[in-house]
Amino acid sequence: MEGNYTFILGILLAYLLGAIPTSVWVGKIFYKTDIRQQGSGNAGGTNAVRILGWMAGIPVIIFDIFKGWFAVFYLPGNFPETTLLPNDYLMLVYGLAAVIGHVFPIYVGFKGGKGVGTLAGVGLAFFPWALLAALGVFLIVAIPTRYVSLGSIVAAISFPLFLIFAFNETSIPVLFLGIFSSLFIVFTHRTNIERLLKGEENRFIVKQKTKK
Repeated sequence: MEGNYTFILGILLAYLLGAIPTSVWVGKIFYKTDIRQQGSGNAGGTNAVRILGWMAGIPVIIFDIFKGWFAVFYLPGNFPETTLLPNDYLMLVYGLAAVIGHVFPIYVGFKGGKGVGTLAGVGLAFFPWALLAALGVFLIVAIPTRYVSLGSIVAAISFPLFLIFAFNETSIPVLFLGIFSSLFIVFTHRTNIERLLKGEENRFIVKQKTKK
């Protein structure tokens, strides 16, 4: 029973870590700006770059990735005492808890980002080569079109395809992560998909905001 409590504590910590609203806090503390009220209105790394500039946005993106990586790479080794799940499944649960925290953060009214960065961190911890291949797809799509949303969607869909067809992955937790990532990113980008189909999606343009 004690091990099960440890498992629950690990999930809670993973969620609270993922829920750290990096872009919101950086915007409010250093720029006196709530990025959820500007640009796309999204509390993620892309909108942080768009509104606050690269100097603020890049650290936000890196930390969002780190949240997912840390939840998978570190927490299972420190909260492993459970008979409920094997370690690879435990890693998956902690990673997904961090992603849910990022999208629905308790600290700022459950209005967070779309999960791309934190999911990338989870994918990096599980299977870095497939994640890097998906990143390549993202760059190929996003740079010429300047549609970050389109690049994120196509990259997410490509991730499980790389796992299955390029790397012959057979691990159930890893394959589940790949399929979940595709479906989840499509779900969180559903309004972006509507705007893309209507030709109304905003292209990526950086607005450099000065600190206050």
